[in-house]
Amino acid sequence: MKIGLIRCRQTEDACPGTTDFKVIRERKCAFEGIEEEIEIIGLTTCGGCPGKKAVTRAAEMVRRGADTIVIASCITRGNPIGFPCPHAEKIVEAIRKKVGDDIRIIEYTH
Repeated sequence: MKIGLIRCRQTEDACPGTTDFKVIRERKCAFEGIEEEIEIIGLTTCGGCPGKKAVTRAAEMVRRGADTIVIASCITRGNPIGFPCPHAEKIVEAIRKKVGDDIRIIEYTH
């Protein structure tokens, strides 16, 4: 599995992504049960509110080899600040539409 990870730009100061990397490495939470090798091929942000840049950034990671796009929990669950992105659902929907059905989308990390 080659993943492109998209995180919230608003939480960059509060979270360096260490928990995301840890759950990927240890195959916990969203990665539990994944037996294939996991390679992170890219990490980027949504570009800031309302997250429109996440769509083109996801497509670029797919172009560069990602077969899975992972939406970090800071977007979908509000970790670590307790405030999920109000645009999360639209971001995920737009990414799905852009990258197609062959690309797996994981909607959280931890």
